[in-house]
Amino acid sequence: MAEKLLKIKLVKSPIGYTKRQKATVRALGLRHLQDEVVQKDTAVIRGMINKVSHLVVVEELSE
Repeated sequence: MAEKLLKIKLVKSPIGYTKRQKATVRALGLRHLQDEVVQKDTAVIRGMINKVSHLVVVEELSE
């Protein structure tokens, strides 16, 4: 069975937010504005996205 993937894009700068939120953005693999990464759809990744949902846009990919 094909695993689900998430395309995560950083659309707002984490400057001015807490160190914890900056670290979460970094842990997702995002460094610069408009960076996009593809991650597996897991509970851990979903939780990280939930914590910085105001900074990122998420698109579900099916593969």
